[in-house]
Amino acid sequence: MKRTGFIAIVGRPNVGKSTLLNSILGAQIAIVSSKPQTTRNRIAGIETRGEDQFVFLDTPGIFQPKNPLGDFMVKTANSAMQDGDAVILVADAGYAPGDVEKKIVEYLKRSGTPGILALNKVDLYRREQIAETIAAYAAIHDFFAVVPISAKRGKYVDEVLDECAKLLREGEWFYEEDMITDQPQRQIAAEIIREKILRTLDKEIPHGVAVVIEEYTEEEGLVRIRAEIYCEKASHKGILVGKDGETLKRIGSYAREDLERMLEAQVYLNLWVKVKENWRDSQRGILNFGYTEE
Repeated sequence: MKRTGFIAIVGRPNVGKSTLLNSILGAQIAIVSSKPQTTRNRIAGIETRGEDQFVFLDTPGIFQPKNPLGDFMVKTANSAMQDGDAVILVADAGYAPGDVEKKIVEYLKRSGTPGILALNKVDLYRREQIAETIAAYAAIHDFFAVVPISAKRGKYVDEVLDECAKLLREGEWFYEEDMITDQPQRQIAAEIIREKILRTLDKEIPHGVAVVIEEYTEEEGLVRIRAEIYCEKASHKGILVGKDGETLKRIGSYAREDLERMLEAQVYLNLWVKVKENWRDSQRGILNFGYTEE
């Protein structure tokens, strides 16, 4: 008897949502970094075990938006909650619920959607501190389950999946058994390049960067990718390229390693940097770079 369900993974920025999804799948389909607001689009991760197919919806962190791109990201997270049969609220195990978590709890109460609380980063805190956090959440909502985890180390992630399995419904699967994401390879390639920019550069510049795959061709054992990196200022372009092109070469080298591992083929990666001033502040700008609610 086949069972399935859509499960939204939500929470504040940089709390470990994408890390949890990658850990569940045993593969990287969502980019992660130490910087907040890394995830921009909703990403579906598909895990099929036996007769059960889980469709996890990884979402941007919920925060107070300051521009049209931020508005899009928050709407994307809210939409995923509405589409989900269940919600995993990922929160820091060392802190009591804040405004973001309370807003998510309000939605769970209002909609009646089952909520699983995944308290992440348990390896950083004492048991007494984690117990205090659990008590603080129990005081505001009766969660379907509470699971302390370390998504980065893969600890207790299977317990989250076990709890999700209890919430699946009978029905045909939405995806083929061997699929792990609904994202096309071009999109994953763009996100891998953006992740390397996030990891290589500091402060605000990475948040003003978009990556567009202009060419993606596959030959026998070789994939050719031409990607354009858009930034918001001419000064940012200079930082991205670096002296004698060294920074861009480093970004390309890091990205190529991950792409070759994912695609199991040699990758020829050609990167270009262009300036599109203040694109995050323009509705047309974010649409041009593929950030659409559809």
